[in-house]
Amino acid sequence: MAKSANIPVNVVDSPALCSFVMPSIVDRSPIVIAISSAGKAPVLARLIRAKLESTIPHAYGKLAELAGNFRDQVKAKFNNIEDRRYFWEKIFSGIVAEKVFSGKVDEAKADLQAQLDGSSDSEVGEVYLVGGGPGDPDLLTFKALRLMQQADVILYDRLVSKEVMELVRRDAELIYVGKERDNHTVAQGDINQLLVDLAKQGRRVCRLKGGDPFIFGRGGEEIETLAENGIPFQVVPGITAASGCSTYSGIPLTHRDYSQSCRFVTGHLKDGSMNLPWDELAVEQQTIVFYMALVGSKHLSEQLIAHGMRSDMPVALVEKGTTPDQKVYTTTLAGLPDLVENETIHAPTLIIVGEVVKLREKLNWFDT
Repeated sequence: MAKSANIPVNVVDSPALCSFVMPSIVDRSPIVIAISSAGKAPVLARLIRAKLESTIPHAYGKLAELAGNFRDQVKAKFNNIEDRRYFWEKIFSGIVAEKVFSGKVDEAKADLQAQLDGSSDSEVGEVYLVGGGPGDPDLLTFKALRLMQQADVILYDRLVSKEVMELVRRDAELIYVGKERDNHTVAQGDINQLLVDLAKQGRRVCRLKGGDPFIFGRGGEEIETLAENGIPFQVVPGITAASGCSTYSGIPLTHRDYSQSCRFVTGHLKDGSMNLPWDELAVEQQTIVFYMALVGSKHLSEQLIAHGMRSDMPVALVEKGTTPDQKVYTTTLAGLPDLVENETIHAPTLIIVGEVVKLREKLNWFDT
């Protein structure tokens, strides 16, 4: 009856009875994407939609609106269609788009107008300071992945896992800058200057770091240099090693019964010692996470015990956390030096001190 009355019909799971299909929609109005399997596999179409939803920024609609407002001006400015295409490609993959994605639409509009008028310094690129997380590529943020895949140059160090590196743009230039203990392939000052020089060449530069750039990652030093030189930059936080490694080891950093606070501490030795507030660190009911402390583990054990921490305080060492090569060693504070001496433990390794370590036996889920 519906068909005889020219009324469209859709019957769930019966394609033969349908006169139209209901596609899955990705809505970034005025940009709209429809995904249809012609009734063959609607669940698959929804899964494809979910993947697209996770990779297309929600602000694409605002970017399209902005482009529409300038379309006539661009057409008047560039008579050649190839010139127009090049201009728009630069807009959609450059700093104008990034400002829209960051919610700075008015700034993006001003930048687009400046580029159209030829009054902007179009030769200056941009630097993305991106946290690559502790190793598992599934822990990257959407924004980190997007910037990694549009950068022209990637500066990376040894703390970035090979699995994360496999996700960068295939034709990007890769520059290894090392950062091992006592063996910095490129000095920090030289890295800072390299970021400036590459950006001044008009290139989009991704400074890819393990963990979070602002937690023992020297990200602050790098963006200070960029700011002093007038280089546009963005900072993308990453999951820091303390959070990732503890979670993948089944060790909650805080727990109502065991720890009401957590401290992140660098255990890097300088002149054979660590300049740390040992009295504050040795108190009960807190968790201490030591970064870069493998070499100084004997010293930190001695100092914590000397300042009043129990010698039987549980300790965990997490080697290459969140990766398929993760290893977790548990001991006590007194037993820490012997463990490090007798086992072959490689960096990067995180040391977690606190009663919460006891929960690993019950809560371990990753490397069972």
